[in-house]
Order: sequence, then C-alpha cells, then structure tokens
Amino acid sequence: MKLVTIAILLTIPFISLISQNKENKLIVLDRLAYEDSVKKIPSKELINLGKKIPNIVLDIKYATPNNFTKQVIYKEAKAFARKPVAEALDSAQKEFLKHGYSIKVFDAYRPYTATVKFFEIIGDTRYVASPKTGSRHNKGCAIDLTLMDLKTKKELSMPTEYDSFRKEAWAEAPVSDSEILKNRTILIQVLTNHGFRVNKTEWWHFDFVGCAGFEVLDIPFEELE
Repeated sequence: MKLVTIAILLTIPFISLISQNKENKLIVLDRLAYEDSVKKIPSKELINLGKKIPNIVLDIKYATPNNFTKQVIYKEAKAFARKPVAEALDSAQKEFLKHGYSIKVFDAYRPYTATVKFFEIIGDTRYVASPKTGSRHNKGCAIDLTLMDLKTKKELSMPTEYDSFRKEAWAEAPVSDSEILKNRTILIQVLTNHGFRVNKTEWWHFDFVGCAGFEVLDIPFEELE
C-alpha cells in the first residue's frame, strides 16, 4: 500500500505544519492505497454522482475560475462521494423531486492538495479546513450544493451566493425574505432527514454524519475513472 506523506504534499509555507501532522498521524491515501482500502471495505468506494443520481445537476465551480480562488483547481468537472454518502444523497434527491426541485452540486470529494491550496489563500478555518487534519471533503463525505427548480431550471434563491464569507451565509443567520427562508429551510430539513448535517457557517455545505473510518484522499478526478 502506498501512502502520500504530508511532507510531499505541503508547500514551503506549510513546512511548520509537517511535524504537527506527523504527530497527529494524518495519513493521506493515493490511488493505489485507496483501491486497496476499497477491496477490503467496498463501502469506501467513491461513486460518480453524475452517473448515480437521476436528474442531478453538476456545477463544479472549482473546475472553472468562477470561485473564490479565481483559479481552475480541478481538471475535470465531476463530483464523487463515498458509496453510503451517494446513496443518502440519492434518497434526498428523490424527496426533492417530489417537491419539484433537484439537487445542484458545486463540490463533493476534494483532493487533499486542493485543501492545502485553499488554506494558503484564506487561512481561516471557519471557512476552509486546516491541512493539519484535512476535511470531510477530502474524505469524500461532504457535499456543497443548492436546489434548482425543475420547471424553470433556475437555482432557488438562497441567503447568499456559493462560497460567500459573509455572516449572512451562516446556516442560522436571520433571513427577512420569506421565500429565501423557505428555500433554505427545505434544503436543510430534507438533507438532515437523510443523514447530513449542515455546516454552521455555510448554508450550502453538508457533512454526512456517518463519516467515521473514511481516510483523507489525494486522488485527482482523472485517476478515479
């Protein structure tokens, strides 16, 4: 089994974190190590959400410069999640479809290298994960998403745009517009009912509650299929 060490992945500004990561025993799996883990535990497989979930829409912001970094982070506009996460999201999608809505995914599994880059740019762990620990995105058990209307094909109005760092983006921030409040409420309620928990500072970010046992991964999308 091959493991990608933190020392290899971290850039010069993060040299001070290397020893801390070693002490915390953060392990980052490459493709071969990931494949070995899936052979042992099939539920660790990363599922292509675009193929798994009917009517799902992908708007992968980090495959374009239209994101807070203003850089293209991913070479391919795809979304992956661990098998139990994908199954839970599929169940949530079926419920949303009954309301005339569909899930639109902005981001899902995120290679660890991207998390390092995000922390270099922002450096605020309220909004980006620390490279010391990696994130649930790196583990394939977090989804950034919103809802779109099936008839109009337009996104439902939400308190802020995606990846906003304003306080209005917090999941429990006051909302004066009744329509926006209704949209945020149904988004959070349905996903909560299907095993997700909203991030307190990001209305669009949902962590799968059954994330235990999933390792941090650093596998580019183009190596997954």
